[in-house]
Amino acid sequence: MDAWKEYGAGCAAGIATVITGHPFDTVKVKLQTQNTEAHSYKYRNALHCTTHILKTEGVKGLYTGATSSFAGMAMESSLLFGVYSQMKLALQGGDPGSGRPKLQIVVPSAAVGGALISFVLCPAELIKCRLQVQEKDNRQLKKHPQRYAGPLDCALQTLRNEKVQGLFRGGLTTFLRESIGNAVFFSTYELTRYHMLSIISVHAKVNPQMDSQSSQFVNYSSKIVIEAGVGVVSGGLAGIAFWSTILPLDVAKTRIQTAPDINASRNPIYTIRMIYRELGFRGLYAGLGPTLVRAFPANAAAIVTWEFTANLLGVKR
Repeated sequence: MDAWKEYGAGCAAGIATVITGHPFDTVKVKLQTQNTEAHSYKYRNALHCTTHILKTEGVKGLYTGATSSFAGMAMESSLLFGVYSQMKLALQGGDPGSGRPKLQIVVPSAAVGGALISFVLCPAELIKCRLQVQEKDNRQLKKHPQRYAGPLDCALQTLRNEKVQGLFRGGLTTFLRESIGNAVFFSTYELTRYHMLSIISVHAKVNPQMDSQSSQFVNYSSKIVIEAGVGVVSGGLAGIAFWSTILPLDVAKTRIQTAPDINASRNPIYTIRMIYRELGFRGLYAGLGPTLVRAFPANAAAIVTWEFTANLLGVKR
């Protein structure tokens, strides 16, 4: 199996994720930062936040920061899915494997892939988050004027004011989020996929009265529908498991990356403790609604796109 095919399929999955999930991510980031000095507007809930964005910025406001997300997610997903697939294959001795997924192989493969992508993802998310929390409402511009003209301007200003390390603010938190989260993500995906296909294989039968040509057509059509359906469910549930597990780390990362004070603590444990003291568990799970609403369709789209593209390129699983 050519490794580039796995990386290419992963890149396609990343693009699908941004197209599907970025508007939800914008709402999540605004909700996570509304209680800091970086963002003064108060939202009652995710619907109120979405309505406010549409009124003041239009639909394009929901895709603020998407340019850096496309670049970051395409590279990140390519690396994540590619490293995961290649490492899993190596740990299985070059055998694609069959039967029940082995967590002792899935977990380290996913954790290593997640750890590696954190170095790509951190700068891209920092730029995205800083663009997303900028107020474009004219009533708020006097207090918090827009500082960045776009992704490039944000990156250049960050480099000028905070040096290279500024682009990696929140790096440790991103590292922990991605390594832990992806171990949960791929474990959920692999187990859900395995059990669904096991159940389907027991009940899937072609009508014996059909001729062979009709049976082949039904089998082929059913296979496409079944694989797409399994991909949607397994990918969606894996996304929900990912975010339900690591959302407090994500809230801490957003706080660290958008804090107006460049000398503010970058310690994820300290930041989580501070959020808990200020807002309790509700603060640690700020943005949970739009995050979970986003998680299912975005990750379902990623998994279906990944599997479809891999099959199209001739990757055998």
